[in-house]
Amino acid sequence: MTRKLTPRKLTRRHVLAASAVVTAGSFVTPVRGAPPEAQKITPTLIEAAKKEGKLAWYTSVDLPVAEKIAKAFEAAYPGIAVKVERSGAERIFQRIGQEYQSKIYNCDVVNSSDAAHLIVWKRAGMLAPFVPEDVAQHFPAAHKDPDGMYASWRITLSPIAYNTRLVKPEDAPKGFIDLLDPKWVGKIVKAHPGYSGTIMTATQQLSRDLGWEYFEKLAKQKVMQVQSAADPPKKLALGERAVMADGTEYVVTLLQARGEPIAEVYAVEGTPLVTGPSAIMARAANPNAARLFTAWSMSAPAQQMNIDVGALRSAHPLVKDREDRRKLADIKTLREDAAAVADQADAIKTRYTQLFKV
Repeated sequence: MTRKLTPRKLTRRHVLAASAVVTAGSFVTPVRGAPPEAQKITPTLIEAAKKEGKLAWYTSVDLPVAEKIAKAFEAAYPGIAVKVERSGAERIFQRIGQEYQSKIYNCDVVNSSDAAHLIVWKRAGMLAPFVPEDVAQHFPAAHKDPDGMYASWRITLSPIAYNTRLVKPEDAPKGFIDLLDPKWVGKIVKAHPGYSGTIMTATQQLSRDLGWEYFEKLAKQKVMQVQSAADPPKKLALGERAVMADGTEYVVTLLQARGEPIAEVYAVEGTPLVTGPSAIMARAANPNAARLFTAWSMSAPAQQMNIDVGALRSAHPLVKDREDRRKLADIKTLREDAAAVADQADAIKTRYTQLFKV
């Protein structure tokens, strides 16, 4: 007998268990021995997508960036409307789990800043295989699922940053351990791994490399706790806190471009690197529009727009990074381990909540 799940408390194990019930029939997408053939954008696909006329895109990228990307696709393919459903990665994960439990299939394309979500959805048979031509030809193996279920639509970092009006460069923290200095008590803002996929991934990396002792000490610094990884840079820009312990790099870059007094710090210990994969849901109501959107979003022009407009980073080797920030190859980064996040996420959220009491 299957235990009834509380809607707001779905764990990754719950998603797997619940989806096994929902997908006991033909819904399950088996793990393939080899990825499907690469797909080009063809007139046939475009015509089929226009007949559907719409798609729903669930994403955790900051809303202004998501809306610009959606409008660019709509301009490229008139007659296909993109409904942007933006929320924190963990809330997207919860929402999709709840919808699938209720046999509601609203999501066509999903993007999460927590790559572990894609692993869980793949294990649960909730994704449809699809390999865009650009992914097959250009993306490194580390940025595409070997079974063709998902690929890295974006890359970001979770750096330290500070308000340049409140902190002098010579006084700014150089790494994560520096944040434990008593001079930063009451001056730090950080996001929550129970809401943000970026912060969940970063927390896993930091707890692995620095130990939970780091978070135990940081929790005593009277930290302002916010939800999304996009929030800490905005709090810095408003002057509400002097330093951020984590957050998303692309929002820092966009705020800098607007003239806000923010400077990033790539920690001496290494900066968490976070991939944000995208996939098509197996029960997509608009599968052709989903395929077209996915193929377009992974193309070099669309990936370049991610960089130029959204300040995201890309796994596509044919794009050019921004001139107003350090190149990724020149930054010491921490190793991402999405499989470990998939297995440890629930324990991470529990321990974090106990330490920070939020």
